[in-house]
Amino acid sequence: MNIVATRDEAPGVRTMRLEFQDPLELEKFKQAYRTGMFGLYGIYGEGESTFCVASPETRNDYIECTFRKSGRVTAALASAEIGDLMTFRGPYGNRFPIEEFHGKNLLFIAGGIALPPTRSVIWSCLDQRDKFGKITIVYGARTVADLVYKQELEEWEKRDDVELVLTVDPGGETPDWKHRVGFVPTILEEAAPAAGNCVAVLCGPPIMIKFTLASLKKLGFEEENVYTTLENRMKCGIGKCGRCNVGSVYVCKEGPVFTAAEVSAMPQADL
Repeated sequence: MNIVATRDEAPGVRTMRLEFQDPLELEKFKQAYRTGMFGLYGIYGEGESTFCVASPETRNDYIECTFRKSGRVTAALASAEIGDLMTFRGPYGNRFPIEEFHGKNLLFIAGGIALPPTRSVIWSCLDQRDKFGKITIVYGARTVADLVYKQELEEWEKRDDVELVLTVDPGGETPDWKHRVGFVPTILEEAAPAAGNCVAVLCGPPIMIKFTLASLKKLGFEEENVYTTLENRMKCGIGKCGRCNVGSVYVCKEGPVFTAAEVSAMPQADL
């Protein structure tokens, strides 16, 4: 892959746009990729790291990935520049069944660096806006600086066909912050989106997912209508290392996308 653009999103968080060198590989990717899938991104001599494809299936002439610098591989990725070469293997995993969302209202909930996999679904739906009902996005981060995709957040806020609810944790606000202050589950309950004919897509740190699932239950959402991704469990990405397993479930082989009902059936101590 050629690195054709980079953008710093937040402290230690970067987005990269990649294009295929080989047109045949591009065609294979376009036929295979659906939102929710992931890949292994690598730098020669440093190894690979596993995370989602952050770009939507409706814009599949390129790949965008967003990652936090946290180890040797991601440090090497963060140091790469426009024009450099890197590797991509994928797409792997299952997908969000967007065609089953047609005609329904959509609720997207994300926390911090977990917005990238949610963003893939959001744009896939916004690019087909006439197929869905009301779209609500609830997004929070620890501080204002930690919010990612700030330009896109501004774009979503200006749209009259999207309701955007932004929040930061108490103490993370700035003097000019005009949005909510509070933890995502609390803000979600205050926003109180209607559960009827609505599908929720949730992604965030494990503790946020735990409490947000409880909030969704209070609001009347059925577990079968709530989807999440457990990509933070994945390591090798192909089911060989065994480190992604939750009980008998191998996230990289059977996921990373699951309904809340499927997550509830997993051993909670392993999540």
